[in-house]
Amino acid sequence: MSTHELYAKDAGDPRWEVPASGAARFSWEYDDGRDRLLALYQKGKDKQWDGQKRIDWALEVDPYDPLGTPDESMTLYGTPYWAKLTDRDKSELRMHYASWQFSQFLHGEQGAMVCAARIVESVPDLDAKFYSATQTMDEARHAEIYARFLHEKIGMLYPINDNLQALLGDTLRDSRWDMPYLGMQVLIEGLALAAFGMIRDTTDKPLPQQILAYVMQDEARHVAFGRMALRDHYRQLSDAELREREEFVIEGCYLMRDRLRGTEVLENFGIPKAEAEEYSEQSEFLHLFRRLLFSRIVPCVKDIGLWGKRLQQAYVDMGVFEMGDSNLDLLMAQDEEIAEQLDARRFAEEEKERVAEVADAVEQGAQS
Repeated sequence: MSTHELYAKDAGDPRWEVPASGAARFSWEYDDGRDRLLALYQKGKDKQWDGQKRIDWALEVDPYDPLGTPDESMTLYGTPYWAKLTDRDKSELRMHYASWQFSQFLHGEQGAMVCAARIVESVPDLDAKFYSATQTMDEARHAEIYARFLHEKIGMLYPINDNLQALLGDTLRDSRWDMPYLGMQVLIEGLALAAFGMIRDTTDKPLPQQILAYVMQDEARHVAFGRMALRDHYRQLSDAELREREEFVIEGCYLMRDRLRGTEVLENFGIPKAEAEEYSEQSEFLHLFRRLLFSRIVPCVKDIGLWGKRLQQAYVDMGVFEMGDSNLDLLMAQDEEIAEQLDARRFAEEEKERVAEVADAVEQGAQS
């Protein structure tokens, strides 16, 4: 079935073209490279995996509650609209919210794939080109997985959020080679990682938990790559150049905080846009969620050297300034460890089942 037949609202033109700018850069130095980045490139090669095989797609998913979402986390909970909803309506709402969330993940991963390919083209250093090539493959795998989950398990998609599309477009249109790193690796993927982690750690549904854990294992390397490359580059920039990038970060953070709320879902249920925005603003759960969205972004921005007074004040205004002291390395290590633990548990259970099957077969053979 065509994806356009599954969209919950009109997605418009099936293709979006962003005019390319900037130069493609080649390097004829093939022996020199940063040891840390080359080690990350080797890890990127070693850690490649097949989404068709590693994920247990045979697991069933209830499309009307794919994530086990509690009532209290629903934006309409406690409002007059909630009291009027039937159980069927609430199930439909859960399906739409999960579809909206995973659709934004899907569109973001396609954006990450394009940005990683752009980095291969435009970054001047060969070691960074090598690693970006592995990331391009990672992002293709992530887009494939999210698309399959939405098509086969939920059966519904949402178009890309206007503000996510705007930030992605700004990132791709900029001719400076470091901007795909900053817009995608730091802002969009940093925000996505926090959303992935919140769902991964709260859902009791095994299939989305697998998907998110394995995707986050890859993303831990991507964040490390962005930090290395940008930290080295930003040490060489003037104060004016750093301020330009800080302004880009400030605008992007406000855009994502204020606009990426899923009001499209409420509008789809007949709630006027102004009311949908008001309910989203009043939701205690979304207040917590918006704060957590910056748990990966703020320490990364500080680490790469963008920490001017105006940027700091913006984070104070958002109530997330203290997150600058978070241990990003620890968070990334935990992401990798959770995926490995999930694999270990799954394989141990599968081995136990195989042993039981063999024992059963031996017993039946002895009785015959």
